Amino acid sequence: MLRPRSSPRSRQRLATALAVFGMVGAGTAALAVTAPPAAAATTPHRVLFDNSKAETAGNADWIIGTSQPDPLGQKANPTAEKDWTGALSSWGVALQKTGDYSLKTLPSGNTITYGTSSALDLQNFDTFVLPEPNVLLSASEKTAVMKFVQNGGGLFMISDHTGSDRNNDGADAVKVLNDLMTNNSVDSTDPFGFSIDSLNIGTDNPRAVSSTTDPVLNGSFGKVTGSIIRNGTTATLKPADNPAVKGLVYRTGSSGNTGAFFATSTFGSGRVAFWGDSSPIDDGTGQSGNTLYDGWNDPAGTDAALALNGTEWLAGAAGSGSGGDGGGTGGTCTAAQLLADPGFESGSSAWSGTSGVITNDSGEAARTGTYKAWLNGYGSARTDTLSQSVTIPAGCTSTKLSFYLHVDTAETTTTTAYDTLKAQVVNGGGTVLSTLATYSNLNAASGYTQRTFDLGAYAGQTVTVKFTGTEGSQLQTSFVIDDTALDVS
Repeated sequence: MLRPRSSPRSRQRLATALAVFGMVGAGTAALAVTAPPAAAATTPHRVLFDNSKAETAGNADWIIGTSQPDPLGQKANPTAEKDWTGALSSWGVALQKTGDYSLKTLPSGNTITYGTSSALDLQNFDTFVLPEPNVLLSASEKTAVMKFVQNGGGLFMISDHTGSDRNNDGADAVKVLNDLMTNNSVDSTDPFGFSIDSLNIGTDNPRAVSSTTDPVLNGSFGKVTGSIIRNGTTATLKPADNPAVKGLVYRTGSSGNTGAFFATSTFGSGRVAFWGDSSPIDDGTGQSGNTLYDGWNDPAGTDAALALNGTEWLAGAAGSGSGGDGGGTGGTCTAAQLLADPGFESGSSAWSGTSGVITNDSGEAARTGTYKAWLNGYGSARTDTLSQSVTIPAGCTSTKLSFYLHVDTAETTTTTAYDTLKAQVVNGGGTVLSTLATYSNLNAASGYTQRTFDLGAYAGQTVTVKFTGTEGSQLQTSFVIDDTALDVS
């Protein structure tokens, strides 16, 4: 439905000023965050370790156990790392012993998927670990991984030094992971805010930044003071591309945006961690014939705590280890829906943005009731915004933003996004903390589709959820939003 340019539809005028939406204890890396206090999880955090990309080629043995996909097939109640066979068995057993994690392996010969009926599909997991992959992901696999993170999953990317092509196929971990970030169908414009350096750093003992609040450095598995490099690499951070990126451990003599050995970021409603070497996760044991190095227990680093805290943060866990400085926020949570006037039926009193966005105009139907938020649809260059400030309480284990979206367009292209709608979380200064999703004329479809995002990274503070619609100079695209909600429990 094209809106008349000379006489726009009569709509309610918005009045409320922009405020801020805030970060949770497990938070995104854009702000200082704290880990929640230790507490037993009621539902196991589901972690999938990849073994489909030649993770056992050459001397590598990056598996939690030889029983795949279920490591419990080797021993159902492991108490020592050698109860499972693999250079990552210490990692796997440590998680298993907490009782708060459910672990699986994607075996060799399988394909990484998202949104299928497979039991090993990423939608069935909270965290996906890529431990030094040595085979390029296919186009569909890259889409699966990026969608998984965008929709709330945690991605743990572990690289190695350049030239570590263990299966001699022309791709090492540096190439594989950079290709994932720069050559995918979801977002190839530096989505995580960093790139992996093509380096081979022989030996170094990188140190952690000073922090008593970061949940990875101060997780329930212990305080992280540093790590080790035994032939590895680093990353270059690009906060201008993603302000959530943050370096936690740096190569000796490095700081800021260069030489980050361990970094975290967010994408959409998901979380990302990067580690520049596989030696720290190697426990020195594995299958017969492999030459391995015990970096897990190397006294020069606190590698076990870094791996386990990182997994905890990526999975959104609430303190599943033992000991250490949790640095928690505490707090209690009463189940509630936090957005005021979520269906827009009261007009513009609770929302701020472009005049006339909230409307009962019959040109686009509301999903329920009479009113909805209708951004763009004029067929001329225009930007519309819609936002609301919310304070998210600390102590909640579930924080979900949802809204129903209908996209109607006169564009005929099937390949070019001429008009876009961004769903974002913004701080008090207007800085974008996270772009949850970007929709376009390519998403046009009949009816409404519910979109859901995990905002657990923003509990305990106040921030603003914001929608920004941008329309080109020709052919209208309407972005119609209704029945929003921010549910906490």
